[in-house]
Amino acid sequence: MTAVRPASSILTGRFVRLEPLTEDLLPDLHRAIAVPEVFAGGYGGGPAGLHSDRGGFIGWARTYYRWNELPFAVREFRDGAPGSVVGTSTLADLDLHQETVQLGWTAYSPAVWGSAVNAETKLLLLEHAFNAGFGRVSIQADALNVRSRAAIEKLGGTFEGILRREKLRADGSWRDTAVYSILAPEWPAVRAGLEDRIDRFSGRAQTPV
Repeated sequence: MTAVRPASSILTGRFVRLEPLTEDLLPDLHRAIAVPEVFAGGYGGGPAGLHSDRGGFIGWARTYYRWNELPFAVREFRDGAPGSVVGTSTLADLDLHQETVQLGWTAYSPAVWGSAVNAETKLLLLEHAFNAGFGRVSIQADALNVRSRAAIEKLGGTFEGILRREKLRADGSWRDTAVYSILAPEWPAVRAGLEDRIDRFSGRAQTPV
């Protein structure tokens, strides 16, 4: 199957709704993720990349996110109605010929860490990518970000190795990047695992565990 560019559309699950990220949503995103806990693990270049003031964050976001690809705002979805923006994630580095895409630039408000938000966001985006014909989805993290790496491994990503001195952090140091991937033949098992995790949250409050 030849890969095609996935549509920039709203993706709705039981607990989240993913909307194409626009500049109008950046103030909401600032309220959700512009906190030290989010950047401490390496997001946005690490702690030195945090702009806690709204104007600084919006200016940073205009250059950080892959606006010409598929960035999404992650919005909570409760009782059939959209709630607050609680994070963001992106499908980028789309290579239609090689059928590869990266799922990344992901961050959530600490208030939803440990909830169904990450599992369902990953489910929706991975499904969006594999339905478009991609054969490989890569997911990357700062090699030092133990929390993000554990989350990638929990969802079923296969560890491929470390890219050494791969990206410059905001403080001028160099990061090593841990690379994981999910291949199309692996997707049914990964999807089943994610659906099982999400099922466990049905009927209970979306609070960290």
